[in-house]
Amino acid sequence: MIEHVNESRPLSRLDMLRFARRVVEQQAARQLALIDRWISDEERRETGRRTAEARRERAADWLIQHGLNRTNVDAVHVGDCWVAKKSGRCRPVSREQAVEALRQQVPACPHCRPDTALGVLD
Repeated sequence: MIEHVNESRPLSRLDMLRFARRVVEQQAARQLALIDRWISDEERRETGRRTAEARRERAADWLIQHGLNRTNVDAVHVGDCWVAKKSGRCRPVSREQAVEALRQQVPACPHCRPDTALGVLD
């Protein structure tokens, strides 16, 4: 136990070293608890990322883009086309549906060129 300065016996070097050890031990315990909390938070985030990735549907190979009124068809896209992602008005279709849409004169996206990828050129 640490004695106060106004007590009869001054602190010895051994008393001060034991006190310093207890202080360092307490600080280390707090820091370890903080790091453990960071690890736990990161593990939770990583689990969330993995879960979201597993739930994410596989990107469609072909997309049909609808107009603003959702009734007319504006374009055919390759599944990973940046224009299709930007429009937000696309739905996935099969290869056969994409080919049929191109044959029905639905325009091919000039950026991703699904007509070339599908082998349907005029």
